[in-house]
Amino acid sequence: MALDVSDNCSHTLLELTAKLEYALLALMELASHPDSKSPLTISEISTRHLIPERYLEQIFTLLRRGGMLQSQRGAKGGYTLSKEPWQVTVLDVIALVEGDRKSKKLGNAASVEQELVYEIWQKANSNFQVALSQYTLHDLCQHRDLRKQENHMYYI
Repeated sequence: MALDVSDNCSHTLLELTAKLEYALLALMELASHPDSKSPLTISEISTRHLIPERYLEQIFTLLRRGGMLQSQRGAKGGYTLSKEPWQVTVLDVIALVEGDRKSKKLGNAASVEQELVYEIWQKANSNFQVALSQYTLHDLCQHRDLRKQENHMYYI
């Protein structure tokens, strides 16, 4: 018999942290910048998305070290994407921003019950990874643009 918890399940297993949200917003801004050769500054991105500059600097340091961003110094400096937007998945961003989290191995289970719990968690984790690897920055920008078009109000 299957256990049905869909009616009373109101909590989230995968948390969208502020750090991850800010990283995705900033990366979408870079991905949708019309002239990818002209870098955007942290200040420009911070202002557009109401992200604290110091926090965005820390996030960009992680993304730059991870090879997702390139930085350019000088008066016309700023940041650009190192890869094309269609090459960067949400899962890639999570891995860089949140770090690598190790899960318990099945071999560590002390009982059949514990092994069963680990297996369920591994399946859920695998499903999360599959879902998050299917969306790229390009996809997010396209979905955003579609929603903006749908939400236009026309006044006469």
